[in-house]
Amino acid sequence: MTVRTLIGVIAAAAALAACASTSETYPGRTATEQLLVARAADRAVEGLTLPIPAGSRVFVDAAFFQAENSAYAVSAIRSALSDAGYAMAQSKNDADAVFELRAGALSLEQMRRVFGLPEMRVPISESLNVVSLPELSIYSRRDRVGVAEFSGFLYEPRTGAPLGAVVPMTGEFRIRSHKFLMVAAWGQQTIDPGEREPGDSWRQF
Repeated sequence: MTVRTLIGVIAAAAALAACASTSETYPGRTATEQLLVARAADRAVEGLTLPIPAGSRVFVDAAFFQAENSAYAVSAIRSALSDAGYAMAQSKNDADAVFELRAGALSLEQMRRVFGLPEMRVPISESLNVVSLPELSIYSRRDRVGVAEFSGFLYEPRTGAPLGAVVPMTGEFRIRSHKFLMVAAWGQQTIDPGEREPGDSWRQF
């Protein structure tokens, strides 16, 4: 076998054995967690109205709206106001009213119910050594809940005179999953484009 032939064989073998790999990023929140918070924000602002006449120009002031995913929540509030018939002002000087926002909550809760023994950490010595005991359950249920609560007040932009307030707007969005004998799991719901509800967790496999 000549050197040229040998090089060709090696190159062909390398091409056949080639493989591809993908890189993954690890954001602070998973896509499911982001979805839970976003849907909770959407629900919180459903039917939002202000104590001023429809058609008024409103400037949404989010300077004190501090929360993760706050940009999405502010956009959802602006969208709800637009749907209610208010015009969005680009600045305070162009507005008939300033709507100053604040966030009571924009985060996640997790709840787990276990019929059996939950996972535990048991201290075994005075030096604080602990042993982790796995879950031993017949049935368990896990709820992941996005929670959003917003409120705010309105004032006249030129004089600062109060124009009213908006009581806390609250929304939740829940995904539920089940597990039987720590093996059989179901209820990890998915949402297709355009759907607003996750469906029945008992029927979702």
